[in-house]
Amino acid sequence: MPTYVDGFLIPIPKKNLKAYRAMAAVGGKIWKKHGALEYRECVGDDLAVQGMKSFPRCAGTRAGETVLFSWITYKSRAHRDSVNKKVMKDPRMLKMIEEMKDQKRVPFDMKRMAMGGFKVLVEVMK
Repeated sequence: MPTYVDGFLIPIPKKNLKAYRAMAAVGGKIWKKHGALEYRECVGDDLAVQGMKSFPRCAGTRAGETVLFSWITYKSRAHRDSVNKKVMKDPRMLKMIEEMKDQKRVPFDMKRMAMGGFKVLVEVMK
């Protein structure tokens, strides 16, 4: 069954990873509660691949930063839209959104985050 994925590439100061992890752990619980199939938050590790454009370069990282590569998987785009409507009404998410209005409380610069929805082209599960 083809799935749908929301993907994210986020430059983040390394010093803010602990705060991001705490925020993402709550976010993951919220998305999973409302029906997301999978929620992953990954921090860059082996990023100096020769002969290719690197994730840090794509994300425009600065000194002291690394990248997060994250995704949420759904049954379909319609399922994604349904899940996200529920997520945005969840009191925990509303609290996070309110806190994020103060940029000093957000562990990354949201204006530098890249995101998009993707139709899965190939899926090999086992």
